[in-house]
Amino acid sequence: MNASHRPLRLGTRRSQLAMAQSGGVARQVERLTGRPVELVEITTYGDVSREALASIGGTGVFVSALRDALLAGEIDFAVHSLKDLPTAQPEALTLAALPRRADPRDVLVSRAGLPFEELTADPARPARIGTGSPRRTAQLNAWARSLGRTIETVAIRGNVDTRIGYVRSGELDAVVLAAAGLHRIGRAGEISEPLSPDTVLPAPGQGALAVECAASNTALAAQLAGLDDPHTRMAVTAERTLLATLEAGCSAPVGAYADLLTGDDGQTVTEVRLRGVVGTTDGSALVQLSTTGPVPASAGEAAAMGRTLADEMLAKGAAGLMGERAH
Repeated sequence: MNASHRPLRLGTRRSQLAMAQSGGVARQVERLTGRPVELVEITTYGDVSREALASIGGTGVFVSALRDALLAGEIDFAVHSLKDLPTAQPEALTLAALPRRADPRDVLVSRAGLPFEELTADPARPARIGTGSPRRTAQLNAWARSLGRTIETVAIRGNVDTRIGYVRSGELDAVVLAAAGLHRIGRAGEISEPLSPDTVLPAPGQGALAVECAASNTALAAQLAGLDDPHTRMAVTAERTLLATLEAGCSAPVGAYADLLTGDDGQTVTEVRLRGVVGTTDGSALVQLSTTGPVPASAGEAAAMGRTLADEMLAKGAAGLMGERAH
């Protein structure tokens, strides 16, 4: 079969969420290239291990098998959740496209649909909230402290069904999940409360997808670039550079979010505000800073914005709050 007519092989994790994400990108790539796309399911170590992410290597555990398949030529491109990607990019691979970002926020799924402030209102019974993320744990505890309340955070892993199941069974009062994931699998109706970035900053790159291929496959990379959203790329570049400058991996409680501020017409992006937070997991100490500036004209300018804010956070003592650093 002529190489230009054979189906493109898209590597994806096997989870329901990953398949939904990859299926959406596959349909876009088919429209873009005129070629059929077939999904190639790949199991990663992060999918089969039940250990805490921090103890098995953090973010990279979900992507290494996909990247190995790319490098071996077993697939043509892969789709990742951007927040799963380590900040260091292998030279042999390129992020050909960062499509338009979905809702970056975290959300609460709770018993009886209660919002956080009602869920935590009973001083005699601290709410049990499940999350496997030190970042979420730190900010939820800080939020509870600000209300004069205490919560019990419970470390959990598993897919969306497993996590929401803990609430439905009564084992937990709530779980915290990414809004984008619930939207992508058609379960947004189960959200009890979206958590404002003013209260809980998302993970760097949360809500964004990354479409990756071999750097040597310049023709495919050029085609996939048609899916790229420049505003998304600029925002997540700033966020991920902040993360990299803090030398923090998945095991560190770091949140970062670059939001686009519009002018009087409500449409034209005029400025970018980058916010970052680092804290102790018990919420007793946070370093939270922000900076606002003109829209970066290049990836280099976006990265510089992230580095500058991270340096300011380090100067305010961020390193001492992060606990275990990624190596």
